[in-house]
Amino acid sequence: MLTATPASRYPAPLDALDAPEMDLLDSLVTTVRYAAGAMLFREGSDGDSCYFIDEGEVRLEVDVPEVDTEGVLQVMGPGEILGELALLDQRPRSASAIADTAVVARRLPSRAIEHLETQNPRLAVKLIRALGRGAATKLRETNSRLADHLFAGAADPEVDSMVAVAHAAQQRIADWPEARIDQLITSVAEAIYANAELLAIEAVAETGYGNVADKTTKNKGGSRGVLRSLLGKSSHGVVGSDPARGLTDLAHPVGVVFGLVPVTNPISTAVFKTLIALKARNALILSFHRGAQKVGNHTCELMQDAILKAGAPPDLLGWVRRRSSRRKTAAFMAHPNVGLVLATGGSAMVHAAYSSGTPAIGVGPGNAPCLVCEDADLDAAAAHLVASKGFDHGVICASENHLVVMASVRDAFLDALESHGAAVLTPDEAARFRADAFDPTTHKLLPKAVGKSPSVLLGAIGATRERPVRLIVVPTQEPLIGNPFAKETLAPITTVFTVETRDQGVDLCRRLLEHEGIGHTCAIHTSDDAFIERFAAAMPASRIIANTGASQGILGIGCGLPPSLTLGCGTFGSNSTTDSVTFTHLLNRKHLARALETEAL
Repeated sequence: MLTATPASRYPAPLDALDAPEMDLLDSLVTTVRYAAGAMLFREGSDGDSCYFIDEGEVRLEVDVPEVDTEGVLQVMGPGEILGELALLDQRPRSASAIADTAVVARRLPSRAIEHLETQNPRLAVKLIRALGRGAATKLRETNSRLADHLFAGAADPEVDSMVAVAHAAQQRIADWPEARIDQLITSVAEAIYANAELLAIEAVAETGYGNVADKTTKNKGGSRGVLRSLLGKSSHGVVGSDPARGLTDLAHPVGVVFGLVPVTNPISTAVFKTLIALKARNALILSFHRGAQKVGNHTCELMQDAILKAGAPPDLLGWVRRRSSRRKTAAFMAHPNVGLVLATGGSAMVHAAYSSGTPAIGVGPGNAPCLVCEDADLDAAAAHLVASKGFDHGVICASENHLVVMASVRDAFLDALESHGAAVLTPDEAARFRADAFDPTTHKLLPKAVGKSPSVLLGAIGATRERPVRLIVVPTQEPLIGNPFAKETLAPITTVFTVETRDQGVDLCRRLLEHEGIGHTCAIHTSDDAFIERFAAAMPASRIIANTGASQGILGIGCGLPPSLTLGCGTFGSNSTTDSVTFTHLLNRKHLARALETEAL
């Protein structure tokens, strides 16, 4: 860090200035103040100034297209220079600067340097050289950190300490009997279940995504619902045998698990990962998206207290309490004593997990299509779909993003959707909605629309309905390329495509998955069981949900899937598994093979 000394009044690169020159510099800078959350400058804007930070902290982050991918590069504090690179090279800003706390800084505009070039060239040259030295120092430090990360593993005292205490705690429960482990996970699950509504309120207030009622339901399912799927299961010692073949399978913990937690589903994901990690006798370290840090801290405090009350080491659960960055996340994922990474988040974070050198289980984006056949129970299908895609304002990645409907039942099905609380947009409303809610270049849903209520989304385009709306339905027949409605939308929005035949429906569902969301989830509504199996065989998806809601189905509601908040996409989606991840994926399964009496070879 480049710090300022009391004598210099400015960061170290500027200490070559003498007292009169510093006095002159004082007359050129302006003291500016920013509240926490305020933006000092935006990525891509003109580099018209630099800042000398006096108080508070500023985070540098880049825009990322995925809500659940962190873009934080660095946090800067008092005594550091911010934004000098763009000022020196006159190119657009490469990152945004946002006040992480209340900030006091001195702003030096580029026009001040231009003034010095004519009025005091000597000082202008000294100032530019000083800023250049500071920028060069930062670049050298960045290169050094990059080399450490690539070749030796980035040293981070906080990471080393957290992994060490987690490893020690895990060793203490490695041989606990199954009944004691079940008591431990029961204590954790019940603590979250009892606070499900409070945590939902906090999550909605902090993140702005979803709604309290559905998040409460999700928190209960992610705690007590997941607990029910784990109790009584064997995760220690002998977990399988085949006496006839002389084979015995034994389970062994992977050790310390590092888990990423997305902003869209912070509580349910955190408790789910904690329960399956503890069931497998592992320790867990969680890193929350910065947009859910406060509710993440509260959730983990409740779980850690429950761990302690159950007589277990509290360090079985650790978490990054303040904020994270890509560098710190990378240090956790590459740490030699982290046994496994559970990567739930955007594609960039999943790719980083798979590239870390540590075994990882990652997931991919959803974009689930749902085929509605002519023989489906239209009223039941409509009820399931509104309840599924409308659940928690559409932030469940497995929810039905697209309805592929047979032409012969299209009108009747749209009527059924509206009877269950959907608003089917007119062509004019759809055009206005597209212009308001989607980025015209990337065709991605804008952050302002993610996880918002249907009433907010409709209000933004001046549309109204007489009855309460749970889901927005957008009819479209555009080609998939360039059609924003053909992508994943983490909002209560679904599209309707119309097809003439079942074969056309199968083909379109497959193409929608290949367009985005391959390997994740798809759904079908039909009374023809043979066709369901044909559909499943044709889909490049890891979960095919038939005749129920996909959002509920992944939690084991309405179907036999194990409840999971980490959904693998298999090699379709460049993942290591197609499974709905549970505790068995956090175990090393060892195979004991005994000699058999056989004829001589």
